[in-house]
Amino acid sequence: MSSRVAVLGAGNVGSALAQRLAEGNIADVVLLDVIAGRPQGLALDLTQSRLIQGHDRQILGTTDYNDIHHVDVVVITAGFPRKQGMSRDDLLKLNGNLIQDITRQAVAVAPDAVYVVVTNPLDVMTHVAWQVSGLPPQKVMGMAGVLDAARFAAFIALELNISVKDIRAMVLGGHGDLMVPLPRYSSVSGIPITELLPAATIDRLIQRTRHGGAEIVNLLQTGSAFYTPAAAAALMVEAILSNQARLLPVCAYVEQAYNLRGMYVGVPARIDRQGVAQIVELSLTESELQALHASAYAVQGVIAATQSLLN
Repeated sequence: MSSRVAVLGAGNVGSALAQRLAEGNIADVVLLDVIAGRPQGLALDLTQSRLIQGHDRQILGTTDYNDIHHVDVVVITAGFPRKQGMSRDDLLKLNGNLIQDITRQAVAVAPDAVYVVVTNPLDVMTHVAWQVSGLPPQKVMGMAGVLDAARFAAFIALELNISVKDIRAMVLGGHGDLMVPLPRYSSVSGIPITELLPAATIDRLIQRTRHGGAEIVNLLQTGSAFYTPAAAAALMVEAILSNQARLLPVCAYVEQAYNLRGMYVGVPARIDRQGVAQIVELSLTESELQALHASAYAVQGVIAATQSLLN
């Protein structure tokens, strides 16, 4: 039987993700949205491109949660986008209640799926989805580190004028301004970037990575990034469905690693068919660990504040 993925939300990220999953021959797709006609129209458009794209993946557009039964992965992309001048945390109340409602409806018909959250503020929404789902934490994760690492890698490639294919980047922490790009664990063909770039340049690239989403928001003026978030989510979905045991930076539930207890935060993790199979604990310097803790506890503070805002 073909793998099936439910994409909840047919906005820019959701529709781009549905396209990547189908055209990449990764899975059949159920694209769900509350706006009648939109998911059906997008699904029909994608279906009509199958001859040109050379695949036979099934793409269903729907407004009915019953259509997502027996899916292997659920990706939650629905939510209000970040607008110019708005931080990720400004979206807290707007998206918090929405994610609660979406997750409850999805889990009722797809309790065995692995859940990947894309909606911002990412770390908080991942916690909210897990909290209301009743699922074990390894079955619920957030897409953040893959996106942030891709941005860091892109900026490194531009700076060095080399192919991004040779770059591996690592970013930990929350998906926000306190994220922790790790130059010591970011390399070009195995060579740490600390040996290729001066410290001042690395610091500049780190700051650009931290504000990578806001830079795009300011350029677009209306809307936010969606091509790379969709690509990052597709990579995670493929790792899950193919049982690849990929080591990826994701927003995962940390029980004891990095001296953190019981919280969702961006860490390197082994991803397979069961979800988050293992948290990988890197050897961090004192300053790196302090930065990770600052990021993680900032997220925890927002999560605590969330409880009084949500229904």
